[in-house]
Amino acid sequence: MAAPGDPPNGTPEGIGGGDDEYRSVVFDEDFVRAARLQEFSAQERMGEPDRAVRSRSLWAGSGPGQGTGTPGRGARQGMLLVLLIATAFAAAVYMGLRNPYVPPADGHAEPLVSTVVPLAPTGTVPGGRPTELYEDSPAAEYRVGAAGITLPAVRRTQHFTDGEVGAALSITKDYLVQSSLDPDVLAGTASRPVRVLLDPDQLTQFDRSIASPSGDGRHAATGWLVRFDPRTAVVADSGVRVHGTLAFEEVAPDVLEVLTDHTFVYVVRPATGAPAAADGASLFTVRRELRLRFDRDDLAARRAELASAYVMAGPQDCSADPAGGFRPLPAGAGPTTVGPPASDPYAGGHPRRAAGLCGVMAQPGSPSPAPAPAPEPGQEASGVSPAP
Repeated sequence: MAAPGDPPNGTPEGIGGGDDEYRSVVFDEDFVRAARLQEFSAQERMGEPDRAVRSRSLWAGSGPGQGTGTPGRGARQGMLLVLLIATAFAAAVYMGLRNPYVPPADGHAEPLVSTVVPLAPTGTVPGGRPTELYEDSPAAEYRVGAAGITLPAVRRTQHFTDGEVGAALSITKDYLVQSSLDPDVLAGTASRPVRVLLDPDQLTQFDRSIASPSGDGRHAATGWLVRFDPRTAVVADSGVRVHGTLAFEEVAPDVLEVLTDHTFVYVVRPATGAPAAADGASLFTVRRELRLRFDRDDLAARRAELASAYVMAGPQDCSADPAGGFRPLPAGAGPTTVGPPASDPYAGGHPRRAAGLCGVMAQPGSPSPAPAPAPEPGQEASGVSPAP
């Protein structure tokens, strides 16, 4: 009786019997396709005499193209998927390089905080010719005009390059020149040379300070710039004497701060009455301590954010409000005994921050007062220490 796996016509001659180890193996189409070796065709064997078989490509599939060495359908789909992924990745990298992400700005520029202190004379205001007045004052050693605003050595910070630091210092000097030396600004007839150098977020505050100046600490025109009340005095000499320093520091990864401390000495004369005599001019001194801030948008647009201003100017009358413009005491005027305007602590609205602020202008060449000794332990200090 024949076994189930025997051929119907019996075992051909020359083939092993039922115990042959390959008897149970069925060489069907799937088995042939799964083989790692493939026999060359007759035409291929004619050109490749040294090889009888070739290894199947990993990309070869079970499609009709397997005998010709072309990828099958499944392999082609895999190759297309890999190609699409590579293309998407390359496009993402390209777009990232062409359009880098720029984080939004942290916020708008803060409003200016300013303090303007008038300085009252302790004696008669000296008069004379401009050259004589300068020779008899500490301003004799000062430089004239913009030459007195010298820039420090430029060095990079942790997040700002040499060029960015240099740009911040250059903008600061421009601001000082336009706000302290421009003849039209000093006369009170122009403000645009200063306005164009300010951060756009501060323009509303600046415009209100010029149109309706107030001593509330936010809207004093003399906090932004130097100008004289045209009804009181005019500048008699264009050679303004200037002396001071500039310093810079990085206060945040995207904020550079420049500190300025300059003294400006002007020759002024009365604006009204009979023409002033040749020796009727007098000196008026303005000390400006400004703090300007810059981000990279400011540096690119050549503008600044004026964060704070501390200004002392004299000789003036303490009763005069310096917010709108300085009112120098003329030559020959004596010391004033009138204090600053009264302040009502019970009044509503915005208090006048400048109310009660008035200093005494030291005579040229007078020594600075020695600092008060520290109180002994257990004792309380009496009085008020002088402002720095």
